[in-house]
Amino acid sequence: MKPLVLLATVLALPAAAENRIDLMRPDAPALAPAGDYVVGVRTMTFADEGRVDVVNTGAEGAPPTYDREITAEIWYPAADDTEPGGSYTALLRDGETEVTLTGMAARDAVPLEGSYPLVLLSHGYPGNRFLLSHLGENLASKGYVVVSADHPDSTYDDMGDFGSTLVNRPLDQAFLIDAIAGLEDGIGAIADTDHTGIVGYSMGGYGALIFGGAGLSEEAVTREEPERYVPPQGLLARHAAGSDSHAELVDPRVRAIVAIGPWGRNRDFWDAEGLAGLKKPLLLVAGGQDDVSEYPAIREIFEETTGTDRYLLTFTGANHNAAAPIPAPEEAWEMSESLGRAPFDHYADAVWDSVRMNNILQHFTTAFFAIHLEGRSDAAEYLDLVEDAEAGVWSVDEAGEPVDDHTQWAGFPERTAKGLRLEYRQAE
Repeated sequence: MKPLVLLATVLALPAAAENRIDLMRPDAPALAPAGDYVVGVRTMTFADEGRVDVVNTGAEGAPPTYDREITAEIWYPAADDTEPGGSYTALLRDGETEVTLTGMAARDAVPLEGSYPLVLLSHGYPGNRFLLSHLGENLASKGYVVVSADHPDSTYDDMGDFGSTLVNRPLDQAFLIDAIAGLEDGIGAIADTDHTGIVGYSMGGYGALIFGGAGLSEEAVTREEPERYVPPQGLLARHAAGSDSHAELVDPRVRAIVAIGPWGRNRDFWDAEGLAGLKKPLLLVAGGQDDVSEYPAIREIFEETTGTDRYLLTFTGANHNAAAPIPAPEEAWEMSESLGRAPFDHYADAVWDSVRMNNILQHFTTAFFAIHLEGRSDAAEYLDLVEDAEAGVWSVDEAGEPVDDHTQWAGFPERTAKGLRLEYRQAE
């Protein structure tokens, strides 16, 4: 038997890892599958001239400036005759290992004429522009222009001073909207920046909340330790609640925010007063066992963002990787000498299947942006749900149509609404 088992194992190994980012489970909720648009993708680099150089600012003297270059992957609806499919070359969490990711997008395809809402994807610390690429492709297939940036000083191969991320993340997000709006043709001609959504994961969620109006607490901008939380010369004060600089940052073109495992409340970067300044509709997504951004702190964000209507989608039992990262590339299962462990844990969850979490995120983000970026009231049924998914009742007639006591989560096939909670709070 042993030789036969060995032979079967060898035959089962693929010649090269395909690492698909567009996987869709048969039990995915209704709005998760790709839309009707063929997807194109291109890589572009933008430079924000004269940005304060946080990393090289000293204790005294005028802070130096530099041209902050941001490379972005951009997905968009492509011309109807585009042949779908393509691949990406990306780095793993170790910052060294190159992997190939495979998806539905066609490289440098001709954009489809029209006007499509803009969505920004913002990774964590560290991360890269491919970490949420499953969502980038998916939303583009539904009629969005999606921009996912490599945030300098925050990527796997460029992990700079954490203070740079604290100061620059919301500034990067603001700059990218202007950069896309400033393009005269191509992507710029089809991107409707007046209807923009932000999706931020971890430190991307931190930036999105600040950008959306949640100014930082006095403690955040005046603390003296730990050093990694203290950018030089009080540079973080530009994001302080009530400051003119923070008020100027908030952009009316941003219509909705999805914050996945947002970091910061667990370290008192906000207080209730600062979080109340958020006026953008908010969808929070979190793992119930998040020990990085800390689930109780995420719940505080949910309770204290009293200036807006907001939702909290909880994956019961999941940790910080809930929903956002692509499925772990095959190479991530192998030991990394530089990390001292397999990078698998950066992408995967101990309890939840990654593809299932991706599909659920695609479903709820599709509904949320349909309402707030497109004004589609028909998507509201997918958010008007009983709080505890497992309390929902599946009740249909002989024709399969729901009857009066049917409370199963809309869009979820029978027996699949498990381990989830969706809570809602109305603006006060």
